[in-house]
Amino acid sequence: QVQLVESGGGLVQPGGSLRLSCAVSERIFTFNAMNWYRQAPQKEREFVARITSGGTTNYADSVKGRFTISRDNDKNTLYLQMNSLKPEDTAVYYCNIVFLSGTVTEWGQGTQVTVSS
Repeated sequence: QVQLVESGGGLVQPGGSLRLSCAVSERIFTFNAMNWYRQAPQKEREFVARITSGGTTNYADSVKGRFTISRDNDKNTLYLQMNSLKPEDTAVYYCNIVFLSGTVTEWGQGTQVTVSS
């Protein structure tokens, strides 16, 4: 079973940057999309960004122009570069993979991002 481990979170001031990583336990050759989601306290988990197997990217309106999703196939790692961070970006960030069959990986432990002065 594919395991995902998120890392790279932390405390950052408004306007700052962070790069999140999602390490995948094995090489994934075929998939539909790799996604980042986030969950703020007392809120539902929400979609942040997606990259398809063909490299197409999609973003939530709230992060468009500030966040960039990418992947390194050689390192089996998914990234989320977050710039111009705002307090409302504070959340636990999670990654997942949607396979061609429709199967979705289980959530990892997430990584906490806190944007505060």
